[in-house]
Amino acid sequence: MHTEFHRIKRLPPYVFSEVNAMKAAARAAGADIIDFGMGNPDLPTPPHIVEKLVETVQDPRTHRYSNSRGIPGLRKALAGYYERRFGVDIAPEREAIVTIGSKEGLANLAQAITGPGDVMLVPNPSYPIHQFGFIIADGTVRYLPVAPDAEFMVALERAVVHSQPKPVALVLCYPANPTAVTADLDFYAQVVDFCRAHEIIVLSDLAYAEIYFDDNPPPSILQVPGAKDVAVEFTSLSKTYSMPGWRIGFAAGNPQLIGALARVKSYLDYGAFTPIQVAATAALNGPQDCVEETRAIYRERRDVLVEGLTRAGWDVPVPTASMYIWAPIPEPFASLGSVTFSKLLLKHAHVAVSPGLGFGEYGDGHVRIALVENTQRIRQATRSLRQLFAEPDKALADAADAAQMSVAAKQPSES
Repeated sequence: MHTEFHRIKRLPPYVFSEVNAMKAAARAAGADIIDFGMGNPDLPTPPHIVEKLVETVQDPRTHRYSNSRGIPGLRKALAGYYERRFGVDIAPEREAIVTIGSKEGLANLAQAITGPGDVMLVPNPSYPIHQFGFIIADGTVRYLPVAPDAEFMVALERAVVHSQPKPVALVLCYPANPTAVTADLDFYAQVVDFCRAHEIIVLSDLAYAEIYFDDNPPPSILQVPGAKDVAVEFTSLSKTYSMPGWRIGFAAGNPQLIGALARVKSYLDYGAFTPIQVAATAALNGPQDCVEETRAIYRERRDVLVEGLTRAGWDVPVPTASMYIWAPIPEPFASLGSVTFSKLLLKHAHVAVSPGLGFGEYGDGHVRIALVENTQRIRQATRSLRQLFAEPDKALADAADAAQMSVAAKQPSES
């Protein structure tokens, strides 16, 4: 059987797999692993949303195929959210679509707009689907810096001048996963002006819009006048309402791009399960106290974790949004790289994090720490890290031995 599949060959080995395998083995051996690896919210979905799901699923009529674009009530609820939160008018029939999580929407829109060899501009490091959605669709990815500043705009202009063919699309994600940096409306306005002038599509990922910790709620690119000429924005209920497993998200903005996504989806799915969409409507239209409570919990976890890491001797930036800390690998471990350092934390402190390399080669000097453990577990983790950092020599020696064994294992044996 032929096993050299073209698209699979373009996907590198999954960077997280080695750490995940170690984590599974440690748990199988009875170790208590404090897991900050996956951005998988541990908070329960608010009761009124669950109750609406239970109520709706009792009606057998909701068990049939749903609507690939999303039920009308949910698209109207999304439009209502954009009006309340951003002051943006969204036409539910033409400018909104429901996706099976924002990841699915990003990947399917990549399929819709990408031709073989098309150049796409993606920040590095970034959430993997931002680049691999285009790679799977036979596109070519050119990387940009993450920070929304003057350097970004210079790099964007350089990419347009020196790319052949001209770039088709640009991906933005603020608050950023994994780096947690945020952007303001002035930056978005510069991007919109530039991309309108050069006819470049903008895909904005706003999944963390409601997880912020200061008095400056993250804006939407659609607030910029003229943004709908080039931009579509993806949002999700996963983090805002602790609904990651429900797989419900949205795209809103440019009607031509929404139509392209709808056409691709019409061949691939019949939409999310109707009771989930009804419950999602209840989430957007219902009481929002739960969102503030979730925000407060993540804020407290952030503060406890940053304080504990500082006491352990690990200085990390304090994020103003998202549910992540993007932590530079501390000395004397910086030379190890993110994968080896993540393994070291797992083995010697029973703490799991995500290696920065998994988000792009420019992330290899960092690890991502997700705020998905309660404050008691966070304090337990920082105590273990403090012990490790106080006596790093043994862990470094183990890392060196493991590296030598890995090299030896790759050497061809004598015949």
